[in-house]
Amino acid sequence: MPAVECRLSGPQRRALRHLLVHPPNVHAYQRAVALLALDQGEPIAAIAARLGVSRQAVYNWVAAYAHTPTTDTLLDHYGGGRPSLWTTALRSLLAQALSTTPEAAGLAGPQWTVPLLQQYLQRHRGPQPSDDTTRRELQRLGYVWKRFRYVLPPDPELEKKTAHPPAPAAVAAPEREAL
Repeated sequence: MPAVECRLSGPQRRALRHLLVHPPNVHAYQRAVALLALDQGEPIAAIAARLGVSRQAVYNWVAAYAHTPTTDTLLDHYGGGRPSLWTTALRSLLAQALSTTPEAAGLAGPQWTVPLLQQYLQRHRGPQPSDDTTRRELQRLGYVWKRFRYVLPPDPELEKKTAHPPAPAAVAAPEREAL
């Protein structure tokens, strides 16, 4: 990489020093330190070593600040991620499904399961959310999944059954004498 010069104006230096006094997070602090050190003529390799980052990271910070010289450039900007599969229409379709039984919706099953909900949503909407996506949405809606517990009926002949008699407490006599 070619040598990079970073010449800051007086207001830029003041803004970066203010960021050092009141840093919103560690990353913004590091970036401000790097820019101020580079403005004082310190080499990028030394700045990167002192901050424990790669030289490329320092080059990226300088390039971003040169493009938009504000302290907001030094803050972390996270992407929003992938758009949610759960649109308003799909959520209302899920709520509609949960208000009925699978049998009423034309599916074979006494209770809703994740695979049955996926089939229902796919049949009426198109996209089939994954198991985890469906479970997260159910959890967000306040539904709790519990495993069925099989309970055996009580034994009608329990009263007739008795416990085994206790073993005698006496110890058996030895058959021969000890030598």
